[in-house]
Amino acid sequence: MTVDIIKITNFIDQCWADSVIPELIEYIRIPNKSPYFDPHWQANGYMDQVVDQFVAWIEKQEVKGLSLEVVRLEGRTPLIYMDVPGRGDDVVVMYGHLDKQPEMIGWREGLGPWEPVVEGDKLYGRGGADDGYATFASILAIKALQEQGVPHPHCKIIIEACEESGSYDLPYYIDALSDRIGDPKLVICLDSGCGNYDQLWNTTSLRGLIGGELKVEVLSEGVHSGDASGVVPSSFRVLRKILDRIDNPETGIVASNKFNQPIPEKRIKQATVAASVLGDTVYSRFPFVSGVTPVIKNPTELVLNRTWRPFLTITGADGIPSIANAGNVLRPYSSVKLSLRLPPTCDATEATHALKDLVEANPPYGAKVTFTPDWEATGWHAPEMAKWLEDAINQASNNYFGKPAVHMGEGGTIPFMGMLGEKFPDAQFLITGVLGPHSNAHGPNEFLHIPTAKKLTCCVAEVLTKSLDH
Repeated sequence: MTVDIIKITNFIDQCWADSVIPELIEYIRIPNKSPYFDPHWQANGYMDQVVDQFVAWIEKQEVKGLSLEVVRLEGRTPLIYMDVPGRGDDVVVMYGHLDKQPEMIGWREGLGPWEPVVEGDKLYGRGGADDGYATFASILAIKALQEQGVPHPHCKIIIEACEESGSYDLPYYIDALSDRIGDPKLVICLDSGCGNYDQLWNTTSLRGLIGGELKVEVLSEGVHSGDASGVVPSSFRVLRKILDRIDNPETGIVASNKFNQPIPEKRIKQATVAASVLGDTVYSRFPFVSGVTPVIKNPTELVLNRTWRPFLTITGADGIPSIANAGNVLRPYSSVKLSLRLPPTCDATEATHALKDLVEANPPYGAKVTFTPDWEATGWHAPEMAKWLEDAINQASNNYFGKPAVHMGEGGTIPFMGMLGEKFPDAQFLITGVLGPHSNAHGPNEFLHIPTAKKLTCCVAEVLTKSLDH
């Protein structure tokens, strides 16, 4: 049997309008920050509140054959595990997460991280697109097929609660559930991005990430800057010199071979195609201050920059008072949080050691320089895509978006993918999502583009049933 495109579109549209949007509105209200950002998550109870909400909704859907368990390993965030038998023995694993990034400043008037607002096609609020919607889309894709009597494969759905902290709990759950998960034929992850809202985007790679605190100390206490400047080296200047070891201050290029990897020719060709689709929206989608330009304007090179090349970001600082409280003091130390994105095939552990050696060696003026790693995740590079899956993705995109699919890497990190890639080297992967232009995951004014989420749900359903024929 084949999917009736009109029926499945109407069914999923109605389910989203009647059920999913109201649930996501309530979900956004709950500040269930990931444990890295809320060390007291267990006492606060927000994570359990979301788990209870999701479980209640899932059970109301009456998906045929579904069994559900909230798995709780001691001292770890909970995980929702679902099993939906289907036709045949092939297993499809579907993945999402329910934990959220912290609030972030800069939300425009009338919006806030825990204040859901629907404006036209957009649902604003933290976590709706990244990626609370994934649970609902996964269940509805299966339910839509069942409603039409169209067969689907044996589906196993994993919804974790630690992704925004690096998924450090997930390996323990994968090991604990390994006998039940089996050896999947296909993995579908709905936690990625899309270059536009006009077609289905398949993620071919994800960058890795390492990070930590870089601290420069020059004094045991602050002293009068008029007395000490010119005698005592500024910790901030020393910090600048050390940062220049990592990337070129003029271009941002990270030159060291320790943090670079060759880009496969196929990915360069796919980047060229993606760039031709996106044009200058590769950079114009970002909220530049008037007059600011991107680092370069070649769309293909920008796609490769954000998907295969290492780049450094300073995400926080300590030891530097606010301007309102900045007296004339030569400060004793400067400390910054480093976030270094890595090529998909770069080993994060080796890169962490290399970064520590690089910044701590031969400190200027004998300053005390320490790098304390606190984050690492190796990226992911998709295996060669089977012809049936490439055709299914393209057909689904044409059916529900009216345009062919596009294949492109993403600049973010999903530790789950690297983990599954190692455990299931023979699996195929569909990594996609709704994080498109201006959706601003992790930042202010995050939104879910509702029409894209609906169409994506339809696409997932079609790929599920197409997987049975191969």
